[in-house]
Amino acid sequence: MIESGASVCVVAETKLKRLSDTEMRADLLQSRLSQWRISMYEALYLFLATGVVSMSAALSAGALSKLPEDKRPGFMSSRNGLVAVIMAGNLGALTLIGAMAYGVRNLDWWIPVSCLFITFPLVHVALFQRLLGDFKTLVLMLPLVVASIAALYYYW
Repeated sequence: MIESGASVCVVAETKLKRLSDTEMRADLLQSRLSQWRISMYEALYLFLATGVVSMSAALSAGALSKLPEDKRPGFMSSRNGLVAVIMAGNLGALTLIGAMAYGVRNLDWWIPVSCLFITFPLVHVALFQRLLGDFKTLVLMLPLVVASIAALYYYW
């Protein structure tokens, strides 16, 4: 009789251990889901910020380089100024490619694609280009592009 009582105790202890393991797994899964939800929002915010900044810098540099010679800003009268604007645009375009890769990797595919074709150009034209103009936008966005590169590298 003692053996059956001991085996019942062992079975009850095993069931309790399984139940606690299951509860621990459920708690772990729930905490991971909440962490994923937070990291998904962080990925969205990082993607949107880096994408807008880099698209705006690239579009501003493209618009400045296409201006006729008489309407260009003073520093672009030399060849070095034109090369600097083109390099800033290339840096913005490469950062935009990095932001898109980050967005496709961490978000659903349709979010980066729709932002690339609709949201980013719309924000640039409606907000930055109208308020600041192309030259001031490029000057403002260039340090932010460099900060975006650092942020993408850090959070990747």
